[in-house]
Amino acid sequence: MTTIAPPDDTSLTEFGYRQELHRSLGRYASFAAGFSFISVLTTVFQFFAVGYSFGGPVFFWTWPAVLAGQLLVAACFAELAARYPISGAIYQWSSRLSTPSFGWYAGWIMVVGQIVVVAAVALALQMVMPPLWSGFQLVGGDPAPTSPTGAANAAVLGVILLALTTLVNVVDNRVMSWINRVGVTAEIIGAVLIVVLLLTHSERSPGITFHTGAAGQSGLLAALLTGSLTAAYVLIGFDSAGEMSEETRGPRRTAPRTILTALGAAGLIGGLLVLGGILAAPSLTDGRLATDGLSYVLTSSLGDGVGRALLADVVIAVAVATLAIQTAACRMLFSMARDGELPCSRALSRVSPRTGMPTGPALVVGTLAAALLLLNFASPDAFLAIGTTCIAMLYLAYAMVTGPMLVRRLRGTYRGTRDDGVDESGRPLFALGRWGLPVNALALLYGLFMTVNLAWPRAAVYDPAGGTWYFQWFTVLFVLVTVAAGAAFRWRRRTRTQPEAVVVAA
Repeated sequence: MTTIAPPDDTSLTEFGYRQELHRSLGRYASFAAGFSFISVLTTVFQFFAVGYSFGGPVFFWTWPAVLAGQLLVAACFAELAARYPISGAIYQWSSRLSTPSFGWYAGWIMVVGQIVVVAAVALALQMVMPPLWSGFQLVGGDPAPTSPTGAANAAVLGVILLALTTLVNVVDNRVMSWINRVGVTAEIIGAVLIVVLLLTHSERSPGITFHTGAAGQSGLLAALLTGSLTAAYVLIGFDSAGEMSEETRGPRRTAPRTILTALGAAGLIGGLLVLGGILAAPSLTDGRLATDGLSYVLTSSLGDGVGRALLADVVIAVAVATLAIQTAACRMLFSMARDGELPCSRALSRVSPRTGMPTGPALVVGTLAAALLLLNFASPDAFLAIGTTCIAMLYLAYAMVTGPMLVRRLRGTYRGTRDDGVDESGRPLFALGRWGLPVNALALLYGLFMTVNLAWPRAAVYDPAGGTWYFQWFTVLFVLVTVAAGAAFRWRRRTRTQPEAVVVAA
């Protein structure tokens, strides 16, 4: 039975806030928040074709490499979640580790990135719904996401999904949590079943993963760097357990563990999905694996009936992932607005006493994400541009936490030991101890490297047909515009709040 923290809950008073969100989430709900943001079924099905088309079978090895790097970042975040259990985790952590201004930019980049992620994940329905039933192809006849009709249909399906998730994010956090828990359970069961079926229907040995195939024409290093886009896109969002801290019971103890377990579970299952898809594909050279991805493998290798049933489970995963990511973005908006750091802060920080949900952020995130989907009508290449943009921004925001954290460690002003305090059960807080400095340093280096790798304007990836230079440079341009818009807002607010100069006659 869920419980709701009473209005006089004082667990946030040390940070200068009062309890407004309903504290009703348990350990599994906290785990579900992180796991459903990652959503291996959604993102592996969505981006498998991208990784394979540029990396060939060898792109599998980018998965454990990215997972190792993200575990370093997650370990740092787990320490911070124990010490700062506040909504708007990235914004709050960065502000407290550096300066409020630097933290604001981290939060601003993160929330814009999250809104883009919501749009990108909603597009994943196109990878599974038309293969499930042709009637879901509402626009045109070609369901391929890279075709004009497929791209347009993806936008239509995505807007419908966003309308539903926005409604859930307005209703009640217990309804949202219940849907999340049920969806994550279904996703885990479905993912494990898919892994077992794929591995038992293998057409080749695991040794094939040491080959680049046709993708190797550009060289092994290029194949790995570009193929890593799949793993980089999938293994993000584990910080969502920290985003939901103000709604979690015992967050100092719960959030650090669920951040690590959500990433670890998703990393293991996702890696096996990628491996199983490569091994069970009917052909590695007919081109379908590089266009239709795992949907092609399921329906071709496992039979139409079983394949469609499993695709239905993937549809559930896509819906729950969109809901979870939208919820995380809402909490970031709420946290920044509560500090008066956004336009219309009063409306965005208002929480319904009945539902415990901030309604304004849900409407803003849903509307902006739906607007981004309209880019898909302009060009099928928008899908990849949107996808890589959002993950590059999240990686950059993560580095804006691990960077100040490392500076504090080097200066000796951040301890990160078990003596920092105790959690709600009276046990020492999660801490990396003497491993903190090397883990933190490696986490920052990895994050900066992947940010550059993701944003690098590869023409073969972002502008394969040529003639659309703005898609090739979309990630770089979007980040620059985001930072510039944030700077303009802060300058305008500062000039408005500064008192007018008083001229005194001599």
